[in-house]
Amino acid sequence: MRFLVDMNLSPNWVAFLRDAGFEAVHWSDVGAPDASDRVLMQWASAHDHVVLTNDLDFSAILAATGRRKPSVVQIRADLLTPAAIGSALLQALTQTRRELELGALVTLDSARARVRILPLGP
Repeated sequence: MRFLVDMNLSPNWVAFLRDAGFEAVHWSDVGAPDASDRVLMQWASAHDHVVLTNDLDFSAILAATGRRKPSVVQIRADLLTPAAIGSALLQALTQTRRELELGALVTLDSARARVRILPLGP
């Protein structure tokens, strides 16, 4: 599985995901820093990457477009560092791998992960 880390998350997530055996790239390495969320989503879809973010706009884009890709993992936590929530993320990725490969929105907080299969309904 390949990940695109959104601009509002630290590039440290890239090394964390790579150390865990995933492919990962930070948006700052592939796109314009002022690009819209839609542009980021189009890139992720075209390059078969799962978007890792803490921005709620991505779920709104998924709902508005009705698309099955890209999958999105939203981190909903006060501390957005790999040290704070990285182990919970890895556990969620293990549990939802198949769904993410097919198209899903995974919302992760420190207590649990919730999965919604794409496309999102109204």
